[in-house]
This record gives sequence, C-alpha cells and structure tokens, in this order.
Amino acid sequence: MNPIDILLLSNGPGEITTWVRPVVRAIRQQMGNDRRCVRISLILSPCPNASGREVEIAQSYPEIDRIQAARHFFPFLLWGKTADSWDWRDRGVVVFLGGDQIYPVIIGKRLGYRIVVYGEWETRWHRWVDRFGVMKPELIDRVPQQYAHKLSVVGDLMADVEIGGWEDGGWGAKEDRGDGEENTPVPLHPLSLIPHPSDSLIALLPGSKPAKLAQGVPFGLAILQQIYHRRPNTRFVIPVAPTLDLATLAKFADATQNPIASKFGNVTATIDREGDRVYLKTTDGLRVDLWLKFPAYDLLSRCALCLTTVGANTAELGALAVPMIVLIPTQQLDAMRAWDGIPGLLANLPGVGSGFAKLINWWFLRKPRLLAWPNIWAGEAIVPELIGELQPQLVAALALEWLSHPDELAEIRKRLRQTRGQAGAAQRLAQLVQSQAYR
Repeated sequence: MNPIDILLLSNGPGEITTWVRPVVRAIRQQMGNDRRCVRISLILSPCPNASGREVEIAQSYPEIDRIQAARHFFPFLLWGKTADSWDWRDRGVVVFLGGDQIYPVIIGKRLGYRIVVYGEWETRWHRWVDRFGVMKPELIDRVPQQYAHKLSVVGDLMADVEIGGWEDGGWGAKEDRGDGEENTPVPLHPLSLIPHPSDSLIALLPGSKPAKLAQGVPFGLAILQQIYHRRPNTRFVIPVAPTLDLATLAKFADATQNPIASKFGNVTATIDREGDRVYLKTTDGLRVDLWLKFPAYDLLSRCALCLTTVGANTAELGALAVPMIVLIPTQQLDAMRAWDGIPGLLANLPGVGSGFAKLINWWFLRKPRLLAWPNIWAGEAIVPELIGELQPQLVAALALEWLSHPDELAEIRKRLRQTRGQAGAAQRLAQLVQSQAYR
C-alpha cells in the first residue's frame, strides 16, 4: 500500500480543540498508527481569535506527526514551502477544518492531493473540492444540483467533544500564567469532588480581550456576589483564557484600577492562594476559583450553569449541554469587537476603533436577533440572551430561580443536546478521508 499524507488545515483555538482533536483520533482509528503508511500534518492559518497557544495545544495530540504555526502560513500558501522544508508523499488528502475554504483548494491542487472540506454552515468552491462532509442536510439542498453528489452528511463535530478525566491535568496542572510566579498551582481538590452535574457550581466566562474584560469581570463578580449572599454554599469558578495572565485579571477585578466597576457597585476582588487553590476573593467572603487548564471541558461539564459573554464560547457550552445565561451589557458599548470581516477590522483599528465599535454595535443590537450559537442552531431562544444596561441583581435572580428548579435546568440540557445532534461525526469524516486517500 502506497504511503499517504493527510494534511489538516485549521486556525483558531476552538477549531483545534473541538474539530481537529476528534478528527485526528478518528483518522488514526480508521487508518492505523503506522506512520510509514499514514502521516498526519497540521498547518495553521491566521485567526483573529487565536490564543497564541494553538501549536502547543496541537502538540498534545499524539496522533499528529508535524505541525506548522500560523505565522508561516502565507509563504506556504503562495509558494508551497514550509518553514522546515517538509517533504510530501505522492498521494494524500487535504482536509479543511477551519480557516478559508479557498485554502485547501489552492494547496490541494498544488500538491496534487484529493480535497475534503468539513462544512458547518456553508460550502464553497464545489467544482474544485472532491468531497464535502457537512453538518446538516440543508447544506446539500443549497448547492447546484451537479455538485450535490459531492456532499455527505457527517454530522456535527462539536457533538464529539470528549470530556476527559481529571487525571489529564485539571486542577493539578502547573503553569506560568504571568502573575510574577512560575508554576502557579491550579486548584486541585475543592471542585474535583463535586458530582457531575453539580447544582452548586457556577462558571463565569467574562471574555478574554480587554474591552470585554473591563466590563465582564466587575459585572460578573457583582452577579456572583448577589448569588453568594442568597446561597453561600454555591461554588464559583472562572476558566481563565489562555491569553489572559492573572495580573491582568486582577487589574480588571480591582475597582480602583477599573473605572467601569463603578457601574456595577464597585465590587473589588483580589487574587489569593490557599494550598493548591488560586482564587479571587472579595471582602465579604465571596471566592471565585481560577481554572488555568485549557480547554476547560472537564470543568464546564460539571457546572449547573454558566454566565457568559456572546461568542464562540456559547458554541462550546452548547456542545457540552451546559445551561447558560448569555450577557450583553451595553454600559460600555465598544466592548464587543470580535466581528468578522470589515466590521471586525474597523472595530479594531488603532485610535478610531472604539468609535467604530460603538456605531457597529448600536446598529447591530437595535434589531432583535439571536446571538448565542445554540439559539442560532435551534432558530429559537433555548437559553436567554440578556441585552441592555443590565443590573447584577436581576441576572442573579434568574440564576437563583434556575438553581431552585433543577427540572428547568435538566430540560435546557436536554434541548441543547437535541440541537447539537448525535456524536460520531468525526468517525464519519475520517471514513470520507480514507475513501479519498485510496482513490
């Protein structure tokens, strides 16, 4: 049997953890672990939501043989040369798992490889792509009839998100997260003993960029403080984004350094440690544990509910079937800048980006629309999206109502699972790749 190269193209942290990870495992299960027969390469393309740790994350996947960082992507796209002058086998498949769908077309044609594209919401370049594995049947109905035979429904890769054991690192891992101390301990025992799912664990996802953090951290802490006063046995945690160091988080949690905190009652928290625990604490006794392991699926799957900003994190929570309250406070209207295309470029321009962001967000939010991914998938509001000059006590009241009615939380979990579909998409996509590899 001729040796095969499988070249995966991907980009951001979400795609690396929720698409690449299950697919490479499925390819190895389907095509074997003999590297002389099947070699898997991963080439990353630039992504506006990149964390800077994509290569590090991918290196933890033993199924992948070689990886190239996003900064070397365009020389490879334009001239076909990798940073380490990789060799290529005569036969292979280019598999698209994130980025722009033109990339696999250009690269596949240059290498003479078959081209397989995973299509979540749309498919393009039908004439030149050999096969598409799509999330839902509706995508097949949208393509010209002469290309419909190229599309197969594989399902939703997000439904294949795996929840690993606590032994994979979890609370016992040690990392340097830029707080001035090396090997910062990640909390070990306090939450790992809580059963799954827990009615006493709430996660706060305030975002990862400064514009969101400035508003999200004090607002979130004010909500948690309200819940803590009513249910003092509740546990709270923040899954710290890989791009966020603890010193920066501490600054946004300090009302004396973050003027936006005055809009939410001037709640102030400082970082403290107790044995293996690392947490934010307030003067009235609220403690919010900090989880530094990425991705945080083990943790999130054990939460009763999450308070989150709008963004890709709502897709991951939906895939994990975690009830969430999606918060879009408008006290600081320029906080949302993670738009795609031209709006995103304008909102992030130096100096004038804040003004563009306010204008874009005002225009975008003035009409009712679904913003959280689970709601977009379902076409209805499975989880609440709260927009406006939100007050902490009102959000806390909703969270407390949910905690007092576990049957409502169970129903939301059920509906989220139904929205994401059945697992097995990675295996079906791997079968599609194998069928093209030996044509």
